[in-house]
Amino acid sequence: MKKSTHISKIAILIAALTVSSIAFTACSSDEPTPTATNVPATATSAPVPTSTRVPAVTTTTTPATATPTRAPSTATPVPTIVSTAPCPTKGVTEMTGAGATFPFPLYSKMLNEYNKLCSVKVNYQSIGSGGGIAQVQAQTVDFGGSDAIMSATQKTQAKGGAVLHIPLVAGAEAIIFNLPGIERSQMKMTSEILANIYLKNIKKWNDPAIIALNPGLTLPNTDIAVVHRSDGSGTTFIFTSYLSQVSTEWKDKVGAATSVRWPGDIGGQGNEGVANQVKQIPGAIGYVELAYAKQNNLKWTQLQNKSGKFLDPSIEGAAAAADVASLPDNMEVVITNSDNPNAYPISGFTWLLIYENQTHEAKADAVARMAWWMLHSGQQYATPLDYAPLQGAAIAKAEALLKRITINGQPVLK
Repeated sequence: MKKSTHISKIAILIAALTVSSIAFTACSSDEPTPTATNVPATATSAPVPTSTRVPAVTTTTTPATATPTRAPSTATPVPTIVSTAPCPTKGVTEMTGAGATFPFPLYSKMLNEYNKLCSVKVNYQSIGSGGGIAQVQAQTVDFGGSDAIMSATQKTQAKGGAVLHIPLVAGAEAIIFNLPGIERSQMKMTSEILANIYLKNIKKWNDPAIIALNPGLTLPNTDIAVVHRSDGSGTTFIFTSYLSQVSTEWKDKVGAATSVRWPGDIGGQGNEGVANQVKQIPGAIGYVELAYAKQNNLKWTQLQNKSGKFLDPSIEGAAAAADVASLPDNMEVVITNSDNPNAYPISGFTWLLIYENQTHEAKADAVARMAWWMLHSGQQYATPLDYAPLQGAAIAKAEALLKRITINGQPVLK
């Protein structure tokens, strides 16, 4: 009887040691998941759309190849980020960026979700593309945001050398107006009429050219209050690039840039400033990124594209414009007035501006991984906020640009 009891105790001891070994093996194989602090990205000037259509973060995990006796993992899964881990690996918990208001609603959402995932607070200041370019040039931020391509002069003035233009999404600009009795999408607009309104050649809403294009509308004898951006703006760069393509007079007299000498009338700070001015001024017309038009419940015109179709600003129209057969490797390309028959004519990319040759190892690692996450898992937030996510060749070229970020001559992303 004593011998049997002794054998049983040994069996129980062996079983306990086996279970402990299995549990230790399972726990040690799981990578730690960053603690979420849920601190939103800081903003100073632009409202953030509160869309209930934004989905929760989608998470996927790779199935483990454990034996049947192995204990299941209890680690919280994180989004799959292609081949690059999303979170900084060298202790960075804060970053700063500044620039374009055009993608601000999307960046706010993306960076808030990134903070939840990686416990990295990213303070992105929505100050306009011109301000973003200036701060990148001065190296006062870790990255910039711009809807405009830096000029040759701006590039030579960048203290840190070559600046990469990393596209993140494409977007459409709505031509918004404030006229009682005329609803969204009811008014049609051609490139010629739009250019002449902004040149101040057309000054009344009942101008014969507008009436002829819109015979079913009752257009008032009201002055057109032309609203434009007062700050250096990538939204303006996209808009004036379009007008320069469709109007020789505009190209010769005004041109395309982030800031131009406007023929008149009223300036607004940021996309939100233009949206507010149009909303408050009867008879006003302006141009804003689609998300701002929707957020402020503003009316917009249908705009005739190069193929003769009258289109509303849309994600689909922006995506069609971005579907370019031969994108340049540096992705510095204007996509307004596209030949694609389904393209909305005033569409453009928005870029992150990042120095190619970094000098701070930890920040280089952090900004490259953040940008990679935005380019991949972050794309799920684009469509619900009315931006067109990148597709196909555009993503491949953006990836190649991110892999050019170096520290001491060595690539940050392998």
